[in-house]
Amino acid sequence: MQSGSGEIHWSGSAGFSEKETGEKLLSDRTFRIASVTKTFVAASLMRLWEDGKLALEDPIANHISDEHAQILRQDYKLDKISIIQVLQHNAGFFDHTHAPAFFEKVLQPGGHEWTRTEQLKLCVDGGNPIGNPGERFSYSDTGYLILGEIIERIHGKPLGIAIPEILGFEKLGLENTAFEGLNPKVDQARIHQYFQGKDTYLFHPSMDYFGGGGLLSTTKDLTQFFLALFKGEVFKNTKTLEKMLEAPTYSESPMMDYRIGIYRIEINGLEAFAHAGFWGTQAVYFPSLDLAMATNYSQIWKGRVPPVFGEALDVLSRK
Repeated sequence: MQSGSGEIHWSGSAGFSEKETGEKLLSDRTFRIASVTKTFVAASLMRLWEDGKLALEDPIANHISDEHAQILRQDYKLDKISIIQVLQHNAGFFDHTHAPAFFEKVLQPGGHEWTRTEQLKLCVDGGNPIGNPGERFSYSDTGYLILGEIIERIHGKPLGIAIPEILGFEKLGLENTAFEGLNPKVDQARIHQYFQGKDTYLFHPSMDYFGGGGLLSTTKDLTQFFLALFKGEVFKNTKTLEKMLEAPTYSESPMMDYRIGIYRIEINGLEAFAHAGFWGTQAVYFPSLDLAMATNYSQIWKGRVPPVFGEALDVLSRK
């Protein structure tokens, strides 16, 4: 938990890093942030947009490989799908992680090493398009692994190198945030995370690595990044954040108030902008308090918002 004024800066932990050994959990340990990576991906695309390297209305067909375009064209009219629609999750892509074959491979003994190409094929083979482009909100990891490819092709480097360079991790002080496998210090500090009681520590990171997820981080770094994003330290122009926070319009109310790589919620009656990740992570920023919070439960919690955020706000309101 950190405030923009610097008056609050607190981290804490409880429980175990690994249930089987009883190793104590410390607050500076890293973890797979999963879909919270999408906020970093979206911010990177917005920085490229600021620099004139793409237009948000560009068809994604202009920016992905011919091989991947050929795969996706079996079900999708790529010339009608824009980058901003993918960023807002209204491009109509079926989420490949919803295909039964996805978790069958993830949970198989020894795991499975994925490629972006294989996951795109699963998007086409595993389900049907979710409406027309721009028609309705439908959260899709597939869309963000496409965005990951766009970043790589424009910046000319692998995603795990491109995003830290584009966003300036070093300048922002994100010393404990990196794509898995690229920073030994960050990798070695990773805790065990659980799914339905199963230790996922040895699950291959490629299941969630190409843009939908992939980053390791700490709660301190996540709050630092969310503060930087809202304090004007990530973008060159204030209008870029305004664009990122614009709400799309739909004929029917969406399941989530998703913007560009971030969504709006209310916690204890306060407006907040947040993103959550599958393995039990959420980062959030409260504009009215200039306050960022992040948490990791090491497993999925029940409900949209982790209880610790509301409890922390209750404590702060009593001071």
